[in-house]
Formats: sequence, C-alpha cells, structure tokens
Amino acid sequence: MAEAPPRVGLDLPGLLQAAMQSNASDIHLKPGRCPVFRINGELVDLAKHPKLTAPDVAHTAETMLDERLVALFKENNEVDLAYSLPGVGRFRVNIYRQRGSIAIAMRSIPYQIRNFDDLGLPPALHKICLERRGLVLVTGSTGSGKSTTLASMVEAINSTRTCHIITIEDPIEFLIRDKKSIISQREVGFDTKGFGSALRVALRQDPDVIFVGEMRDFETMTTALQAAETGHLVLSTLHTTDVMETISRVLAVFPTHQEDLIRFQLASCLRAIVCQRLIARADGRGRAPAVEVLVNNARVHDCIRDAKKTGEIPDIIAQSFTTYGMQTFDMSLMQLVQNNIITIDAALENASNPGDFKLRLRGVSGIDEARYDEYRQGQPKKKPGGEGGQGGQGGAGGGFGDLLERFSE
Repeated sequence: MAEAPPRVGLDLPGLLQAAMQSNASDIHLKPGRCPVFRINGELVDLAKHPKLTAPDVAHTAETMLDERLVALFKENNEVDLAYSLPGVGRFRVNIYRQRGSIAIAMRSIPYQIRNFDDLGLPPALHKICLERRGLVLVTGSTGSGKSTTLASMVEAINSTRTCHIITIEDPIEFLIRDKKSIISQREVGFDTKGFGSALRVALRQDPDVIFVGEMRDFETMTTALQAAETGHLVLSTLHTTDVMETISRVLAVFPTHQEDLIRFQLASCLRAIVCQRLIARADGRGRAPAVEVLVNNARVHDCIRDAKKTGEIPDIIAQSFTTYGMQTFDMSLMQLVQNNIITIDAALENASNPGDFKLRLRGVSGIDEARYDEYRQGQPKKKPGGEGGQGGQGGAGGGFGDLLERFSE
C-alpha cells in the first residue's frame, strides 16, 4: 500500500510573526489559496507562500482547540477563541466551515493597551471615563477599533480609580491587570453561558464598572439599561456607523409600544456615544481614527425623549465642542486633513456630508462656521460658566493651504 504524501503543513508561529512585523490587523487561512493579510485595511496575498490545503488548515485549527472548543465546533460548525503565541502576540480567532472545509480568520490584539493620545482619540474621552454611572456606547463597523478604544477606557479607569470592573467578552481580547481597580474578566462559553445571564449575575458581584463586549439582543440591552439606571457605569459596543443610527438601533430592539419608556430610560442613563471610523493615513503608515462624540446634556436629553426633536441632535453635536467636547465626523475629518494626517480625497470618501465638507474646505461659511473654525484651530476659548474647551488636537498643520490650493484646481 502506497504511503500518503507528507503534508506540507503551515508554520503558524512564523506566519503570525510575519503578520506582526507587517502590522497586519487580520490573517485569513483558506484551502486553495495562500495566506492573506489585511494591512492598512487592504487584503494582501502572500504570493510566495504555497497554497494551503484543506489538511493544512484543519491541522492548524486543531492546534488551537481544546476538547471543549472541539465539541463546540462540531455542534455549531464555527467557534470563537483567543490564541496567544509567547513572544509574538495575542489573537482573536474564528474557525468556521465554508464549502465543507475549515477556514480561519485571526485578528491581532496588542499586548500593550495604548492610551487615548497614542491612539489619536479626542480629549473628550478622558472626561467620559470620569463618569461614575450611566451608559457609554462605543460604536462602529467591524474592524473600526471599538475594542481597542474600550480597552483604553477600561485601562484609564483602572489606572485612576479604586473600583471593581467586570468585563463580559466573547472571547476575552485584551488582558488587563489590576492596578488601582480589581479586574474580573469573564469569557462567554467558558466562564459564563451568555452576555445576558452574565450581566444579570454581575449586578450581584459588587461592580462599579461593567464592560459588555456587545449588546447583541433584547435581554442584554434591557439589563444594561437597568444596570446603568441603578448606579453602575456600563460600557458596551454596537455595530452602528454614527450617533443617530446608534440611538435608532437601541430603540428598534424594543417593541413599539415601549418606545416612550425606552426613550425616557435612554435619555436618563446615557452618558456618551463615541462612533469611530478608521481612515488610511496620508503617509501610508496605518490608519487614523475619525471620531464622532455625543455627550448627553439637557438639550440632548430632551431630543432623545421627544421623537419630534431627535433629528436636532447632529446640530447640537456640531455646536457643542467648546463646552462639552462634542464633535461630528466631518469636524474630526477636517482636523485630520488640516494636520496632514489624511488626504482630502480620503476625507471626502468618509464625510457624512461631502457637499458641505467641500464648501468648508473652500472657506465658504455656514450657519455654525464660527464654532467650526474654533474646533478646526484646536484652541477653543473657555466660556464663562462652561466646562472649558478641549485641547490636544493640535493647531493648524503646515501645508493646509497647499491642500486647499490643490483641491481648488
């Protein structure tokens, strides 16, 4: 009987090390093609690597699964896990079936949690982390950096406050060590059965801060609102693209006849919504976050409660940078262009209102242009009785006039 040809195999440690050296955010392994990295948002084939076979990928998956995960995979044909390779990195992994064979998607998770300034996040997040109770939502599409931002928020609280922080994740991504706070990290499927049940039980575990990896369903969202109402700070995520969609998504989870009650609950317990998009940097070195920030105040509270006024929220955001640190996506994009971090073309592709954005680039004034210019300069003046302007975004970057000249050609 002829022997089966030896399997070429996959050098997973070497591949992951290459991914980290390339600053790849994701790695895709699929039979019939070579490994694929996602670098700066773009998929890049490792053309020099041999094409993977089904046994190659299956064997690689086996090395990452224990008996419990194998059973889950056999039952569901997919499984989530976290995988660490000492000296290389930590990865969030999804193993799944496609066309009868096994495929693997891996996302790199840095060991070190970066702070807001290193990540290029707005100063308003520092103040949001000082909240002692209420609901804070960080939103964005898949791969927009929500987990990284939330990890930075948890670490900021951990470094400055003595409190009990409970995280409920699927799977656990960033490993957070106790500093001033006590950190209890629970993994769905391993430490607890699900988000909803873990969140209910968390209320009996003397928490000050609860981080829910994702508000996926009615039960989780209901319990999160209740926890935020009863004196806890709840941090969570949604896959929504901006503030208005986030509010609509929360309301849509509940039956129509409960809308007035949920509007009242949300208006009362919401503290902030932070929405993110990652934009390719002009220098080709990674991506920069464009961030929309809503901070709940009396006007926002009224607009959430009254469906007829909800549409006014974008205007309130645009007018409230100086006092509350709020900003729209377009304001954030303008600052990134001004500081030569992203190109005008990239900004226009991601602008909420490209037409208005073009006008502002050309210096055409609008209704709130005075406030907009103040934000753009990054040096808002402190107003009497207000909370002061947020700095740290930098002044006018060199070469902005050149960009405007090129745009006008």
